[in-house]
This record gives sequence, C-alpha cells and structure tokens, in this order.
Amino acid sequence: MSVSEHPHDTAGDRPAGDLVGVSRESPVGRLAATVDRLSREVSKAQAEAEGRALIELAKGILVERLGCGPAQAARQLTELAEQSQVTPLEFAVDVINQAARDRMSEVTDAFLAATAAAEADADESAESAAVRLRAAESGALAADDTQAVADALLEQALRPLGAVAVAIWAAGSDGSLTLAGSAGYSPAEAARWRYVPPDVATVARGGLTERDGLWIASLADTGLPSLGRHQHPDGGRVALPAGTGGRVHGVLEIAWPEPLAPQPPQVVRQVEALAELCAHTLETYTLTHGTASEPRVVPDAAELMDLADGLHDPALVLVPHLDTAGNLVDFRIQHVNDRFLDPAGRPRAVVGGALLLEAYPMAAGDSELFQRVERVYATGEPFRAQRMNLTALVDQVALSALADISISRHGNAVLLIWRIEDETARLASLLQHAQRLGRIGGFEENLLTGEITWNGQLFDLYGRPESSLPVPLERLSAHAHPDDAVTIGRFLRTVMHHRRPASAAFRLARPDGVTRHIRVVAEPVLDTDDRLQVIRGAYQDISAQHWTEVALAATRDQLAHTEQQAHERNRLTLQLQHAIMPPTQAPLRMDGLQVAVRYRPAETEQLVGGDWYDAVVLPNRLVLLCVGDVAGHGIEAATSMVVLRNALRGLAVTGAGPGQLLSWLNIVVHHLTGGVTATAVCGLYDPSRRTLRWARAGHLPPVLVRDTQAAPLPLVKGMLLGAVPEAVYEEAEVQLAAEDTLLMYTDGLIERRDRSVEESLTQLLTTVRTAPTSLDQQLDRLLTYSRSDTDDDTCLVGVRLV
Repeated sequence: MSVSEHPHDTAGDRPAGDLVGVSRESPVGRLAATVDRLSREVSKAQAEAEGRALIELAKGILVERLGCGPAQAARQLTELAEQSQVTPLEFAVDVINQAARDRMSEVTDAFLAATAAAEADADESAESAAVRLRAAESGALAADDTQAVADALLEQALRPLGAVAVAIWAAGSDGSLTLAGSAGYSPAEAARWRYVPPDVATVARGGLTERDGLWIASLADTGLPSLGRHQHPDGGRVALPAGTGGRVHGVLEIAWPEPLAPQPPQVVRQVEALAELCAHTLETYTLTHGTASEPRVVPDAAELMDLADGLHDPALVLVPHLDTAGNLVDFRIQHVNDRFLDPAGRPRAVVGGALLLEAYPMAAGDSELFQRVERVYATGEPFRAQRMNLTALVDQVALSALADISISRHGNAVLLIWRIEDETARLASLLQHAQRLGRIGGFEENLLTGEITWNGQLFDLYGRPESSLPVPLERLSAHAHPDDAVTIGRFLRTVMHHRRPASAAFRLARPDGVTRHIRVVAEPVLDTDDRLQVIRGAYQDISAQHWTEVALAATRDQLAHTEQQAHERNRLTLQLQHAIMPPTQAPLRMDGLQVAVRYRPAETEQLVGGDWYDAVVLPNRLVLLCVGDVAGHGIEAATSMVVLRNALRGLAVTGAGPGQLLSWLNIVVHHLTGGVTATAVCGLYDPSRRTLRWARAGHLPPVLVRDTQAAPLPLVKGMLLGAVPEAVYEEAEVQLAAEDTLLMYTDGLIERRDRSVEESLTQLLTTVRTAPTSLDQQLDRLLTYSRSDTDDDTCLVGVRLV
C-alpha cells in the first residue's frame, strides 16, 4: 500500500504541475507536467524507501528473535503477513510496535482499542495509522535536517488527517521562537516568519506556554497571528509543545484548510506522538545550530558549579531527576555555593546532593517554587521574583523565610539563586524610605539630660547641616514666622505643661531664606514617678499640601463663579425659547384643517438648543408649516433660531414657493448668522385644493398617516442651510384627503445613540399607525413613547384634514 499522498503546492489543493492559464499542450505546460510527474515519482520512491526501511527493521527483529538468517526471516515475514491478510509493510510495523513498546506503539495500541468494536474499515484505518506513524518516524530519523523532518511529517502522517502545512519551531532560552523547518508554506512566507521575538503572542507561542498545547477550531475565532494565516484564514490550527524528559525544545504547529472539528482521543495521541518525535529532532538541531537568540551551546552542570561558586549570592545548581520512563519527577541539588543559607539553618552538606522536594517538600505548595523551576527547565525562560515565601520542613515543623528568587536554565542544569531577607533591616529600610517620601523628620528630646536626637531627614527640613546642634522645642518660636508665635505657644503648653499629645502647623524660616509650611506632632513620655522625661515626635513638610489647598480654594471660587454664569446664561436662553415657542399652544383651526404643535425642551439646561417650528395662515390664505433645527446648543443656537424663524415668516408673505423660500433662507443663514448651519422642512398647504407643496434642507421628510398606514414622503433634494452661499431646493407636491394626518418633526423625537436613523424612523412609523382619535392625543402619544436618548429638544407639528 502507498504510504504518502500526491504532493500539493502551497497555494491550495492544485497539483504542483497544474499551472493556472497554461495549456498542457504548450511547451511550458509540457514542462510543468514533466516536473509534476517527476515529483510524484520522487515521492513514491521516498515512500517505497521508507517502507523498505521498516521491512528491513522488522526482518532484523525476526532474525534476533527466531535465531535465523535474513532470507528465512524475509520468508517468515511474508508468510505471516499472508496468514494475517495484511500487507508485508503493515505486518512489519506490527512487529516493530511489539518489539519497541515506545510512544508510537502505545498510540497504535490505543487506536486499535478504540476501533476494536467497529467494522473492518475501521481496523484498516487503525493499521494505516500505525504505518503512517512508523513511516513518518522512519523518514524523520533518516532526514538530514529539520526541513526534511517537516516534509516527512506532512506527507507521511499529517496529510491523511487533512492537514495542509506543518511548522517546527525551536524555542530559545529567552522565550523566542526560531522556525527550524516547515512544509506546505511558500519559501517567502517561511522566510518572513524565520524568527519570533519573546513575548509576541502567536499560535506557536500558545503551544509553548500551554501545558496541553493549543487546539484552535478556526483562526477566525482568534486574533492571534500565525504562519500562513492569509492562506487559510478560517482553517484550524494545533500547536503542541515538543519536549522530552520535562524539557520543551520547541513547538509543532499544524495547519488545516478548513475549521477543525473536535478530534477523537486516538488522533490527539497521534499528534502528540509526532510532537515528541520532533522534540528529539529539535534537541539535535539546537545543539548543532542553536537558535536565533541562543546561537551556541551553553555551559553544562560542571561549568555552572564553578559559576555558582563565584557569585556573591546564595546559589544552588539543580539537575533533572527522571524516572525509569524518562519523565521528570524532581530535581537533584547537585551543588550549593559557600554563601548558601538554608531557611531552616541546616548545613550545606545536608542540603547538597538531596532531591529538591525532599529537602524542601513545601516547594510544591503555596509558593510553587518547584513549578517555577520545572517551567524554567522546560521552556528556558528565566524567572525572577521578590519576597517569595520559602518554607522548609524540619522535624515536622514548617520554617518560613522571605527571599528574592532568580531561576535560569544553563544547558541541562538550572541555577537557583535566593537571597534570604533580613526582616529587621528591611523594616528599617522601609521606614527610611517612608520618611523620605513623606518628607518627615523624627526627633526625641530628653528634658532631664538635655540630649536631643534628630534624624537626617529633620536636618534637611530645617536646612541645617547634620554637624549643627538640634533646635530645642522651647526655641521653636525663634525659627518660625512671627505670626505663628501664638500657635506654637499653645502647642508647647499642651505638651510640656498639660502633658498631652498635640500638633500644630507653622511656617518655618530656614537659614537659606526659604519658608516651609511644617506640621509638628509630639507626645510626652513620663517616668515611673509620673514626671515628664522625654518628648518625642516628628516634623512633616506640608508645603506642597498647603499650596495645593490654596490652589484648590481658588479653583473652587472660580468654578462657582463660572457655574453661576452658566446657570444664568442657560436660564436666559430657556426663557427666550419659551417666550417664542411655548411647549404647547392652542391648535390652529380653519375650514377643513386642524394644526397642533408641541415643543419639548432639553432635559438639561446645558443642552437647550435651536429647534423651532411655525404654523401660520398667510395673506394669500395658504398655510405655512415648517420645522427646523439649528446646529449647536446654548444662547447662540437660540438666537439663531429666532433669526431663522422670523426671516422665514417674513419671506413667506411674498407668495414664493417652499423651494424659493429655503433658497432665500439659505442666504440669510450663510451671510447673517456667523457661520451657523441648520436643517429645515417647509410646506405650503392650499386648503382649496387640499395639496401640500414642500421642500427640505437636509431635514427628515414629513410622515403621512392615512388610515392605518404610515410612511415618510418621498425624499426631495436639498442640502442643509448655510453650507454654501447659494443653493437650489427641489419641491414636491402631495395630494391629501380627508382624515389624513401629516407630521413634521426634528431629530430629537427619534434619535438614539445605539441605533441608526432608519431603525428609529421604523419605530416611529409603528407608533403612529395606532393613532388616537384626536390630533392632540396623537402628538402627546408620540412624545410619551419617544425612545430618543440624546436629551435633545424636540419640535413636532401635526396637521389633520377634517
């Protein structure tokens, strides 16, 4: 049976010799066909060679077990294969698995067990999987470099699983990744991904950091970059750590062209076995080539012991301790240097040579020290931590200490450095830094002996050298501002005469002429005879706090003044708007027509805007209906609204149509309002013909409600007011009938932050279809059920024919 599939190029599922747009009858086509044929023959020859290698290995096993010659072993293998009704290659693989009892044979046994209850084709699939794994192993062992290993893995083991590409990454000690070999990717793509620096999140790094690897159903579900992502953006990816003996040498990354469904356990074991096979290859690759970040072989344990002896910090040299199956179970303390200090006080001879978990069994507990060491040994990424808790178990008693930890891998050994912390020195250092950062100086004054003690920070606060004499509390007034004498006197009487703790704030006059704002706190200490013996306390420089409070007070005063001005401005704006357009007004009635208007102000005074409306009977008996919205808020928008409303009412008496009225109004906005822009819709209703001529300037169209249907009027062209010096506005005419209702409104009625205007308009149409009996009720209903959330003001004009 064939071990490999036909080769494919990296651009997709097209055979390597099939060139798009090239006829096979042309010279280039014939050349491509020849290259394709030769590639297939080479792949077939490689598969046959790998199959022969497996058969020859099985013959050798039979020679050793049966005590026969090679020819007899060959005949025996052929006869047994015929009796088992399998090919000689499949039988040879079975012989190898029984003799090896390695990871490959375990995977094959698991596959056979999982398919034991299935049909014959499932058994054939299991046998094929065994052949593929052994063929891939044979090809990898026979490969000259990691690139050839990638080719063998893809062709022999992964293409039958549906994979189209594979990458083998070598891990550097700093967490970087170097592309050691790949198959199924173009050379340009592989060259672009030759090196991935540390801490760059990729699919391959996920395989390095996750203990069980990374299984991604589709790259589209994650934002992680990956080799060849543009070729198969929706394909599945698997990235598994390639390690042996507890040490991760790199990552095996496999690509599928389509989303990857959850795989059965037997397939997962196959892929894990291939990753372990890559680990042996990567171990040789690192020793011979190094990585981009670690190009040479690092020292072994012996050299590391010499390095540890030259360090000024306590250090341990650890080497991996493996069980009989080759799995990492512990680390042996190979060496401790002369500066090593055991948390339990044990001598170095007791700790050296012991296993890490025997000497420190609590290392696997809360501190996770063992897991940190194991992780560094596996990935090569160093680890450092401050004040990590170390616990030693001595005579069933847990002894703990805090230490600064540094762990790094060097070759096949790990260097563990810890520095046990002196708690007293640490607290003293913390206190010193706290006093420095808080600008606090301490003092103690013995009233019986006259001895005064200052720390260095207090000398700095006073601006005096440490060689000078400290200032007694009784002479504090001589170094303070004269206006603070009363405050200091009260402070001294409380501490020295009433013998109670006290504090005071004063201005310190330093010798260099600088004045600092200081707070002093002191407490009396009495002896056994209840006599005042010592006064101790602290000075703190509060100059920054003082000037901050001064600045905050000035800012509060200015803010209060600004708020008062803004409140008065908003109040005047609101009064102006209400004077021109009250929220409600009596409906306009004439023969056959009813007009009602509503105005809803903004919910906050700061958002008082420029929405306006108008409904008036002109001298020619036409009815002017309009709404508009001036951009912006505040007094400017309100005054501009007044200009536009009055200008349109004055222009309307000329008898011009709505398009011409908006053209004239555009000139007013552009030239007379200081750069203001606005939207508007204007209509002229003819009662005799029951028609409405209307035009719009960047505004939402009116809505016509007829019976139980509601729809916006067809849009006509017209840009917003004030954008250009001159503009032409298209007009439209609509025939109205009895009981029709026409609505004009501003965007404050429907506008929402989380929805488009089209969605909000659909909601409005749904609301107006269920209209109450009267026009006023309908307008009130629209305002009540409005879902606008912009807190903007709203104008609404309703017209109903009766």
